[in-house]
Amino acid sequence: MKIKNLLTQRRKGAETQKKYLNNFAPSRLCVFALILSVFNFAIFAQETPPAPSAPKSVVVPAVKEKKLANNLTVAVVERKNVPLVTVQLLVKSGAETEGASKAGLANMTASLLTKGTNTRTATQIAEQMEFLGGSINSGAGWNNSIVSINVMADKLDQAMAIMADVVLNPKFDQKEIDLLKSQTLDGLAFNLTQPGFLANYVAAKYSFSEHHAGGTPDSINSIVSDEIKSFHQKNYVPQKAILIFTGDITAEKANELAQKYFGNWKNAERGTVKAVGVGFGSGGLMSKEIVKRILVLDLPNSGQAAVSYAKNLENSGRTSNGYYPASVLNSLLGGGYSSRLNQEIRIKRGLSYGAGSSFAWRGTKSNFGTRTQTKNESAAEVAELVIEELKKLSDGRIADTELNPRKLVLTGGFGRNLETTGGLAAAIADLYGFGLSTSELNSYMKSVNAVSDAQIQKFAGENLRGGDIIIVGDYAKFKDDLAKRFPTMKIEVIKAAELNLSKFEK
Repeated sequence: MKIKNLLTQRRKGAETQKKYLNNFAPSRLCVFALILSVFNFAIFAQETPPAPSAPKSVVVPAVKEKKLANNLTVAVVERKNVPLVTVQLLVKSGAETEGASKAGLANMTASLLTKGTNTRTATQIAEQMEFLGGSINSGAGWNNSIVSINVMADKLDQAMAIMADVVLNPKFDQKEIDLLKSQTLDGLAFNLTQPGFLANYVAAKYSFSEHHAGGTPDSINSIVSDEIKSFHQKNYVPQKAILIFTGDITAEKANELAQKYFGNWKNAERGTVKAVGVGFGSGGLMSKEIVKRILVLDLPNSGQAAVSYAKNLENSGRTSNGYYPASVLNSLLGGGYSSRLNQEIRIKRGLSYGAGSSFAWRGTKSNFGTRTQTKNESAAEVAELVIEELKKLSDGRIADTELNPRKLVLTGGFGRNLETTGGLAAAIADLYGFGLSTSELNSYMKSVNAVSDAQIQKFAGENLRGGDIIIVGDYAKFKDDLAKRFPTMKIEVIKAAELNLSKFEK
């Protein structure tokens, strides 16, 4: 009955509206429409975005550094705007030290630190940190391993006791190892069916001469508890670590806590061997062409295709002079919604939900890549668009009206990150990890703003040529178009189900 009454009311309302409009003379309707159009024009005229404002400077207090007797570096930046402290332990050993046959060992070791100690179970660690209103996290990347806590300043002493326990006394219980291996393998099994993940997975070996830091099914299965314990013993040592404090804490208090909880931490015996996986790579003489090779991973019935460009930059690392030109170049090319790749591929043509690019920095080299996903039928077209945008970086002048806003994206993001204790600690850890001066925190914005279009063109011309196009998708749906758009290129095709990364080894 209620529904019937509601429908009756709606019908009467529509009839009333129709009668009201019919009472308008045609001339009145025209005037009414004209008024509406003028009003709408005025609204849209006001939607023109304003010019970017002048960049704001960021001043970070000097990093106060001290070394303990065991050579542990303690770095402190005091900020009293909120009663919060972040403590981050940076260990200068990551996936680079594990070797390709044991890929994933560094991250597995770091992840297991919070899964139980000689006195606390994984559940107790989590519950005790939660009781303090804080958090604890651990993990490893290519360059480093990290353990961090975030907690209110008045709870820092108790949280540091837990942090020191997981770093110094991990149990590496076999049940936790088996559980983590099972979870990692389940994740890999799913991810290896996803085009975007597969493209990155293959690029690590095929283009970058590295191994995948997250591991492979074979490498994860091969890792045993003794190897985890050995990795921890050799690499988690004070002489390779930096303990970073940021937030509501003085240098005196931080050093006191560092001594209390890490002062008895001992260094391992000398003789640690650094093992680095070697892959096929795309190094050698610089090619005049943007693309040197095209690799297709055939993934039948995939919903989309992943299209990427991958290039190993052998002489442009985090410590090189090319870091800032490369950073601005990346912002321009694929560092956000307004970047060139996203403009061309998503906004103008609607071929993807997004397209971007990034640098993965190492000390003396870096890995550059673009990324996007599209329907299989447009994979070849997207690959062509990516190449055209890469060409423009070295062939065409970059106007200030485009360049300056892209610099502001970088400096604005940098400034926002430093507003949090976690972001500030991460920025400091990045500098220590590469052996750079912490004074760079206050010179970052100046260095970014000093980059010229000529520097970007020079960097692109010297580094972004001779790379690889990697496409993962249903090859049958873009095979003919790919051959048509790249008639002179040899296209290597591998079935995803038969992928064997050792194929790319020298």
